[in-house]
Amino acid sequence: MITYDQLKQAIERKDALRHYLDIDSKRIEVEEEELRTHVPDFWEHQKEAQAQMKKVKQLHQWIDSYDEVDKAVGELQLAWDFLKEGLVEEEELDRMYTDLIAKIEDMELRNMLRREEDSLGAVLKINSGAGGTESQDWASMLMRMYLRYCEDRGYKTAIANILEGDEAGIKSVTIEVDGPMAYGYLKSENGVHRLVRVSPYNAQGKRMTSFASVFVTPLVDDTIEVHVDPALLSWDTFRSGGAGGQNVNKVESGVRLRYQFTDPYTGEKEEILIENTETRDQPKNKENAMRQLRSILYDKELQHRLAEQRKIEDGKMKIEWGSQIRSYVFDDRRVKDHRTGWQTSDVNAVMDGDLDPFIKAYLMQFAQEQEGE
Repeated sequence: MITYDQLKQAIERKDALRHYLDIDSKRIEVEEEELRTHVPDFWEHQKEAQAQMKKVKQLHQWIDSYDEVDKAVGELQLAWDFLKEGLVEEEELDRMYTDLIAKIEDMELRNMLRREEDSLGAVLKINSGAGGTESQDWASMLMRMYLRYCEDRGYKTAIANILEGDEAGIKSVTIEVDGPMAYGYLKSENGVHRLVRVSPYNAQGKRMTSFASVFVTPLVDDTIEVHVDPALLSWDTFRSGGAGGQNVNKVESGVRLRYQFTDPYTGEKEEILIENTETRDQPKNKENAMRQLRSILYDKELQHRLAEQRKIEDGKMKIEWGSQIRSYVFDDRRVKDHRTGWQTSDVNAVMDGDLDPFIKAYLMQFAQEQEGE
């Protein structure tokens, strides 16, 4: 059973949330921002209107989450009093306490994500490593894991482009994730993921090691200003492969965007290549490809800013094939994050999208260092 000290500490954490999230000011602010949406010509300027509605929604998310915590604290205090009278069971009190702490921890973690980009959606790209079918199968397993994670959090996902493996799995996939704080949470997944298992593709049943890289960038929207030089753009179209009926085979709905990028800080040149086959509508695919390009350019600027900050640079892992952030060892029943030391034996839960413990451990260890700058 929970103790009185645990109850008191929960109340203090709730009061601290109200203070450092400045909930009282947010209540006043959201009323003022909502008034701006009531002017007669509000929707005549779509881009500005959408940005305003997003601002209102984000304020409500903080206020509503705090109100849930406040209500849960009140109910727990009441249940504590009822326990003395035998009107509430100890098991029920413990359950209420566990639910309350989960709500408080979620808000405390979200409060660590204060950077401009943390509130954005995310573009998540998975590439299989060397190793053929085995690595391609591992990449498809990671894709399923992240799709399940997003589904559990209520995030919307869209597969912008996917390249199937030769025999099984996938060579690469690009997933757009739309939801509050999607980038803030998923940025912890940047890096190389290592799988160790007895391979189903090996006749001798040998233990095999496979790699796949995960790259996460913020998904920019129309409120983020990013300069794209039209003179550096070129387009190709192609027929989308895979299932989809006759239209996919006959109409060149797939688009390939090439952008000749020069790093303004180093002078290095590179060609950014983006393919999009998300829909059967070529103009829509072009629009989606441009959004991904803007996301990549935004991320490049963001990474430059981060590189300027020594503490952040020291706290972040380089995204290289030799730098593994997490190992998934199936036969030993272990998933371990090498950055934080967090590990679990519940491999099935992780592969079904239960990534919160890993993400929380990462944010607890690195988000405060980033905020310190």
